[in-house]
Amino acid sequence: MAADYATDFYGWATETARKLRSGRLAEVNLDQVAEEIESLGKSEQQQLSNRLIILLAHMLKWEFQPSRRKSSWQGTIKEQRMRIHLLLRKNPSLQPLVEETITEAYSLAVIMASNETRIVEEDFPRACPYSRTEILPPQ
Repeated sequence: MAADYATDFYGWATETARKLRSGRLAEVNLDQVAEEIESLGKSEQQQLSNRLIILLAHMLKWEFQPSRRKSSWQGTIKEQRMRIHLLLRKNPSLQPLVEETITEAYSLAVIMASNETRIVEEDFPRACPYSRTEILPPQ
């Protein structure tokens, strides 16, 4: 019995992979395969956004709460920068999206930083105060 895309994704995926490997292309729903490939690309872009949100939030916390600085914040900043660099190295076509993603991620980073510091959102800059080089220094 064929696995259904909507009700048994794992079964559908493994069955479709077998069909592709054995050259049985006529049995494969190409629209579903294309949808999943697009989804994989979007997940890489979402990972970039999520990592930038965490990085920017910690940069804001570091700058706006100097009396409460923790080494773990520095560690998180370093880790997120490294993970973003690795992500961009493995997905170079994400490079042109970095500036736009920083802009989009910043507002969520402000919310995160505000929640974690109890500094009101309005006390943070409205636009990201950091340049791309400050956010992601060259390695």
